[in-house]
Amino acid sequence: MSNPSSMVARVHSQAVSVQGSDCSASLEGRLLFAVPKKGRLQQATLDLLSGSDIQFRRETRLDIALVKNHDIALVFLPAADIPTFVGEGRVDLGITGRDQVAEHEAISPGTENTGVEEVLDLGFGRCRLQVQVPEKGKVAEAKELVGKNVVTSFVGLTERYFEELEGLGVKGGVVNGDAPTKTKLRTKIKYVGGSVEAACALGVADGIVDLVESGETMKAAGLKAIATVVESTAVLIKSKHPSNQKLVDLIASRIKGVITAQKFVLCQYNVHRSVLEAATRFTPGMRAPTITALEDAEYVAVSSMVERKTIATVMDALTDVGATDILVLQIANSRTG
Repeated sequence: MSNPSSMVARVHSQAVSVQGSDCSASLEGRLLFAVPKKGRLQQATLDLLSGSDIQFRRETRLDIALVKNHDIALVFLPAADIPTFVGEGRVDLGITGRDQVAEHEAISPGTENTGVEEVLDLGFGRCRLQVQVPEKGKVAEAKELVGKNVVTSFVGLTERYFEELEGLGVKGGVVNGDAPTKTKLRTKIKYVGGSVEAACALGVADGIVDLVESGETMKAAGLKAIATVVESTAVLIKSKHPSNQKLVDLIASRIKGVITAQKFVLCQYNVHRSVLEAATRFTPGMRAPTITALEDAEYVAVSSMVERKTIATVMDALTDVGATDILVLQIANSRTG
């Protein structure tokens, strides 16, 4: 994990470089927004920023980009480091995985002034942090790994998980001014920064704790999942004392609008008044469908937002009850309250 102080110094140093190419730009008064610099969350994050009309141009090899149409500076950081920088108040806002937030909190529990607050579940980057063992091995439950070697990139969460399996926790109260102590963990947790799935095959571990998306990498490595530690998606997080709460709220509102637009489509159709109630059962809308009278008094036009993943079955159901002229329109953006 990067050192927050040195990273902030580098950000300000790079801001000088950016300012040199655009004299009107600087970090002064700007909200600092951390985004993944690479990895599985980066492209979806950039698409989300584009849909939210956050305009920027990232100079080659720089980890900072000044937003053109808002007082925001984007800071490109490893996803694993973003909760630390947000939690310490070094940056105001960030996008990372919930797994990374949970790992940060397991290692550095928040206080009244430190730690992160989740603003919005972004819905992409879905994965699970799972306990995995060799497919052909004898281990069937996570508790069978107690006292054995476990390799992971998520040491904090893994230690906490095995503490619970071992029935450990803080023992006793404060004695002679000393802080409460924990009983030593019998399970041997080892940190590996990458290629965790190879640890069992190389004889380094009896089991691993690693992220699983599709499960293809896990299967290719001859592993199987036996327990889930954390389920994760990408999240928008903020520090407990952001420099500009109004701007944080604006960004959150825009991002929520983009996510809603991606999740829903607009379904429009004509239907006879006699079957209107039956038809609108399938298209209730966010609050209620929009119903408009037609020149033919026996018919009405209905417009309603429908979840994209259900639209095909909804169209079938509308056809069955007698709806006609069914159209499905893409939603470019939204504000749904």
